[in-house]
Amino acid sequence: MLLEFDADQRLWRETVRDAVGKQCPAALVRGIAEGTGDADAGDRLWRSYLEAGWTELTDPENAVELAIVLEELGRATDPTPFLATLSQYAPLAGERFDPAKAGTAIYEGVSANWSRQGWELDGTSKFVLDGDRAEQLAVVTPAGVFLVGSEGGSGATGDRPREAVVARRRDVFDPVLHIAEVTFDRVRVEESDRLDLDPSAALALVERSRHVALMGMAITMVGACQRILDLALEHAKSRHQFGVPIGSFQAIQHKATDMYVAIERARALSYFSALTIAADDPRRRIAAAMAKASAGECQTLVFQHGLQTFGAMGFTWENDLQFALKRAKAGELLLGGAAEHRALIAEEFDATRI
Repeated sequence: MLLEFDADQRLWRETVRDAVGKQCPAALVRGIAEGTGDADAGDRLWRSYLEAGWTELTDPENAVELAIVLEELGRATDPTPFLATLSQYAPLAGERFDPAKAGTAIYEGVSANWSRQGWELDGTSKFVLDGDRAEQLAVVTPAGVFLVGSEGGSGATGDRPREAVVARRRDVFDPVLHIAEVTFDRVRVEESDRLDLDPSAALALVERSRHVALMGMAITMVGACQRILDLALEHAKSRHQFGVPIGSFQAIQHKATDMYVAIERARALSYFSALTIAADDPRRRIAAAMAKASAGECQTLVFQHGLQTFGAMGFTWENDLQFALKRAKAGELLLGGAAEHRALIAEEFDATRI
């Protein structure tokens, strides 16, 4: 298992970084956040990802290449539903994934009940990433995984299943992140909308899919933290106090070094998680937890040091630092924080000692 990028992967990273830098500049993100930019800018950005074929990175063997894209999108504070579609919906949908449509996963809060008319989905799931704008939903229930709005399903009679789902976007501190509360009120779906898997296979699919979701969230946070460090270093070089750049002060240098080390650690664990997914390595469960825990710890330190490096300027709306700070913090709060995943790692370690 190689822990360094090969030539093709390095070229892929450069290509993606160049494309994201041109198509998703800070001005675009700010325009969406303030509601002053082009109303269709986000949709055009999403379509550019479709045209580039990035939404076709669904094969587990392409996990590292997908991670490269997600890191760059995290660095740019991407406003599209790419993260939820590729790291949450696609692993569950499998061959029924439509790369031309945005999707997301609902992991909890919904139950499936059988009636004479077929299956009915009931329940509410809170804090669903892109739940308000996803065209396809992968709903995890005790009775199996249902694909709502996918091409593969025949759909229910009356209202189309996706249109019968009520999704309300919630106000969150990241102004370009879509978080929704999704409610199913006896939404009827067909047997063909349920993945044809026995219970053990369904559980295995959900577990593997969650590993991809954790890896995707972790590497997105790494990208956001890298953006914070980049901005902090730029500021430290240009901001002068007492006639010299503040970057010449030892206190600032220590903060920058600590941020760099934390980011490199989280990045290494995130890509190791992607490697275990690509190789179908049984260590992928613990690797995904390690990646998410490390990314959470990283954002805590980088958030604090990055903000302090900017001083009072870091608290202003005019500073683009805020977007990276908020994306990194949001990633920590989604799919379980560092403490939760550290506890899982401890349980795994204790189990090996018995």
